[in-house]
Amino acid sequence: MNASLAPHDFWQRIESAGRFPIDPSGGHRDLYPALLPDGRQLALPIRVLPGGDDRAVASLILNQASFAVEAGLAEALAGEVAAVEPEVVVGLPTLGLTLARGLAVALGHGRYVPLGTSRKFWYREELSAPMVSITSPDQAKRLWLDPRMLPLLEGRRIVLVDDVISTGSSMLSALTVFAAAGLRPVAIGTAMLQTERWRERLGEAGGLVRTVLRSPLLRRVDGGGWRPEA
Repeated sequence: MNASLAPHDFWQRIESAGRFPIDPSGGHRDLYPALLPDGRQLALPIRVLPGGDDRAVASLILNQASFAVEAGLAEALAGEVAAVEPEVVVGLPTLGLTLARGLAVALGHGRYVPLGTSRKFWYREELSAPMVSITSPDQAKRLWLDPRMLPLLEGRRIVLVDDVISTGSSMLSALTVFAAAGLRPVAIGTAMLQTERWRERLGEAGGLVRTVLRSPLLRRVDGGGWRPEA
């Protein structure tokens, strides 16, 4: 498949089903067409992973998406989590906050609860955990839950949201903070699951995950194309 987009054109349109063929033999060049639950497609750029040139992933950066794509992914995720009857949406920084807000709107909620990486003076150390993002491995941070938000969360049906789950490390940090606060989500929502590396890290909590898109680990083939790893 030789279809291509300019770098600034990715994530701007949700395409109709079948707009881009999915080629398991290695025909993907610049983009990978991820499928929404209804069969529509979102073209994602292929990014070569650090440490070699034979593995790559399809990338989603939600704050570079059009408002239409942002809303479309939030609405699709609302359909995926509706069965658990969520009462509160909690978002992970930074890009998970965009999706969490959109999901809360799509579910008809009046607000959502953001987690943060900037400590305010009234935050408590026990309601925090270290966090490292796969896209920013050299920028270690700490994830914080504002203790003043606890009355909104205790005894409620919570959906914990991040934009992309890849290794699962950021989501595990959020689950650690939740456990310290005596909280447990009824679902974990994401716009995209990137490969299957997250399953081992999240363990039993992986069964709570609901997603809109899935993107596989890609392997380079002869001729320079990429194929999904079996």
